[in-house]
Amino acid sequence: MLDINALIQTIAIAALPVIFAITLHEAAHGYAARHFGDPTAWQLGRISLNPLRHIDPIGTIVIPVAILLFSAGSFLFGYAKPVPVDFTRLRNPKRDMLWVAAAGPAANLLMACFWALMFKLSWAVPEFFSVPLARMAEYGIIINCVLMVLNLLPLPPLDGGRIAVSLLPHRLAWQFSRIEPWGFPILLVLLFTGILGDILNPLVLFSAQIITTIFGLY
Repeated sequence: MLDINALIQTIAIAALPVIFAITLHEAAHGYAARHFGDPTAWQLGRISLNPLRHIDPIGTIVIPVAILLFSAGSFLFGYAKPVPVDFTRLRNPKRDMLWVAAAGPAANLLMACFWALMFKLSWAVPEFFSVPLARMAEYGIIINCVLMVLNLLPLPPLDGGRIAVSLLPHRLAWQFSRIEPWGFPILLVLLFTGILGDILNPLVLFSAQIITTIFGLY
């Protein structure tokens, strides 16, 4: 039986880590693209920490809530509006694509470390504040590890797919990039059949364990 109060509490605590994990991931792509020569995202106002510029109603709200409601224990998944990048405007498109793509997962790694520090801070604050802060930090670590590992999957249009295209020889890169129109449907099938969780959960838990060990949390 669905516990509405527990669900509302979970959403309230997880909302901030989820929104900023997705927002900063996309903003990092835009910043890296501008650094390497493509100002498209900057010109459209997408290099911003304002979540409203990045939130996708379906990917940021509906899908994560649906998973919480109907797929307990499933792999929590969400996405924001992709930051527009014109790879042809990069100074060295094939090489610089790697750094633009890697910027998103790198931002998630930094945020996971930030939330690890917040978890440690929860030990030093009054108890009425420490418990919600610790739970929010736990969500922050896991959510950012999820987004980091998920986006590093070598499947276009995920960041890992673009990194693979950047690293592959030109002919192979072109052939591999043709998968992109099918990438998102493939990802959704993997998600709702549970295969995605089976693949990524061990990697996410391993990543989170490394971070918590480095910061001495457990």
